[in-house]
Amino acid sequence: MNKIVSLVIASLLSTVSWGQSYFPEKGNWERKSPSELGLKSEKIKEAIAFGQTTESSQNPNLKIAHYESSFGREPFGYPIGPMKTRGPATGLIIYKGYVVGQWGDPAAVDLTFSVAKSFLSTTAGLAVKEGLIKSENDLVYPYMAPIYPYEPFIRSMNKSDHLMDDDVFDLFDTEHNRKITWDHLLRQTSDWEGTLWGKPDWGDRPSEGVAQKRARPQNEPGSVYEYNDTRVNVLALALLNVWRKPLPKVLKEKIMDPIGASDTWRWTGYENSFVILDGEIVQSVSGGSHWGGGMMLSAWDQARFGYLTLHNGNWKGNQLIPKEWMDKSRTPTPANPGYGFMNYFLNYEEEQVPGAPKSAFVHIGAGTNMIYVDQENDLVIVARWIPNNQKAKLVQLVLESLPYE
Repeated sequence: MNKIVSLVIASLLSTVSWGQSYFPEKGNWERKSPSELGLKSEKIKEAIAFGQTTESSQNPNLKIAHYESSFGREPFGYPIGPMKTRGPATGLIIYKGYVVGQWGDPAAVDLTFSVAKSFLSTTAGLAVKEGLIKSENDLVYPYMAPIYPYEPFIRSMNKSDHLMDDDVFDLFDTEHNRKITWDHLLRQTSDWEGTLWGKPDWGDRPSEGVAQKRARPQNEPGSVYEYNDTRVNVLALALLNVWRKPLPKVLKEKIMDPIGASDTWRWTGYENSFVILDGEIVQSVSGGSHWGGGMMLSAWDQARFGYLTLHNGNWKGNQLIPKEWMDKSRTPTPANPGYGFMNYFLNYEEEQVPGAPKSAFVHIGAGTNMIYVDQENDLVIVARWIPNNQKAKLVQLVLESLPYE
């Protein structure tokens, strides 16, 4: 099946009516035994046992894990946001809306690393919905005002020492950066140049070498995909300036409260990512936990977000995320056929989960944190702290439990 056919299937799935589906109330997700829904109980048991015993070997103390990984050896790789010791290997299996399997501690509030990017791109979609951004294809710089960082210690120093320094900064003040659109930022194809919150763009994952990455010319926006958290944080700050209020408040009001998320999730930024906006001190959030910060939430809340994306942004008949935005989130680009808007990893080439439907997609973060979303099978799987190379096997075990049509 080629990619065009896969896209057609995904489009057809996106038109499915979910009006008769079960949606869980806050604090209560109904359970059913696998056999009640026609699943092979032994296979579900096997999947649960696999999830329980297949746990990441990285240190549960995420600060230590950071410094033991390549992240800790990057230039300026030290954490600048909160981190916490993680919980055990944990997971949930949601089939036709009901919990049919779980393991670990789904209520544990843990960092979800780059799954936070899916929440961030959602706030961009909401900004388009609200008319704050006319189109994701617009250039970003016309939407931006000078940014006034909150730096009380610097501001209290002798003013003459900073006479020639601007008190504000502009995210898009170079010839290259002025060519960047919202779409480029959302798809990680902007190649934005600069430093934000003390992290230069060239210091993030310089696999070719720091000197080589610093020396190369910037790629034309939209032409090359590069996973880069500095640029993700640029998007977060740009969206903060468009919304003119903290993104966690936007997410809570527009998404998390309507889907019945718990009161335990938190979305944070860095110790130095504060700005003065409309006379108030506001923190710009992190789009991941590469340097700490980001989204801390439970597996239950991860599952609710995954269930929302399973239903194309609709919850109990309320279109919380525009359907058009959901379609675009699952549309690849030539720069990366396996990636839509952040952080929608696509399975059209069956690279993420071989053997799973080509229309399936995953929200993925380090750890590994995975939300597997499968519209063809009305299935959501959350897996936390599983080795990345084992996530596909877990999904396959669950798929093997499904009844044959």
